[in-house]
Amino acid sequence: MAEEEVNYASVVFKAKNNSPPEAKKEEDIVYDEVKVRSETTQQTGDTDASAGFLPDKKANNRRRRYQQLACCLGVLCVILLLGVIAVCVYQSKITNLTAENQNLKTQNQNLTTQNQNLKTQNQELKTQKKNLEEKIQDMETKQNELNVSRAQWSINAYCPLKSGGSERQCVPCQNGWNNFQSGCYAFNNPEPAGQKPWDEAREDCKGKSSDLVVITDEQEKSYISNWYSRSGHFWIGLRVEDGKWKWVDGSDLTEESWKPQPPPTEGHCATFVQNRGLIKSVNCSDKHQWICEQKALTV
Repeated sequence: MAEEEVNYASVVFKAKNNSPPEAKKEEDIVYDEVKVRSETTQQTGDTDASAGFLPDKKANNRRRRYQQLACCLGVLCVILLLGVIAVCVYQSKITNLTAENQNLKTQNQNLTTQNQNLKTQNQELKTQKKNLEEKIQDMETKQNELNVSRAQWSINAYCPLKSGGSERQCVPCQNGWNNFQSGCYAFNNPEPAGQKPWDEAREDCKGKSSDLVVITDEQEKSYISNWYSRSGHFWIGLRVEDGKWKWVDGSDLTEESWKPQPPPTEGHCATFVQNRGLIKSVNCSDKHQWICEQKALTV
């Protein structure tokens, strides 16, 4: 309103200097024109303001829409990123599970193979067991037959039939053996070409169900010494073991006067010198005659 009054004053001062009625008329016309112009100007100003406001509003609306669109795109990107991460994690788990499954399949295959191998081995063991049982049965049969044969042989050896009859007369030692007290002795005195090392001489005695002689007392020692008229070296069941003189029955040589010289030496065995009653230490690989001993039959 103040601005319009100022306009009116400006219009009044610009009025023409005519007679008052005309001036009034002119003033009225000018006023009307100014008023119209003022309204027009005001309307135009309002229009321009509205016109200026509308682009700003549209720009704001567009800006708001862009912001909303950008926000939506950001949310979408976050969702897509989370989805990608979830897919990657899922894919990783699938890969791990696939690898574990493959490992389990491989282990299962290995266990199946091992089980098959164990079944095969079990079958082989069953076959071997059966074969061993058959062999044992055969051995038992042969052993029984051998025992019967040995028993018959023992009967024939120790209880031979009297000449021209069916009666038997039993003796303490079999033919070819010499009896003294509770033992039977076989003096093996071949020529030098037939003589043996200590181990072979012992094997010969074992083949005759006996062993190299073990001298237990002076009476037995004297009997053995006086049996053979010629001087000679005979293997007896005495050798060095762990730095000691030991008999083949596991006992130690305790008679100090019998111990041969030099002191016990590994790889040495003892010979008995006939007609002299001496026990001598020699190398076990030397070849000599030998004496076997077995228990006499009690009749």
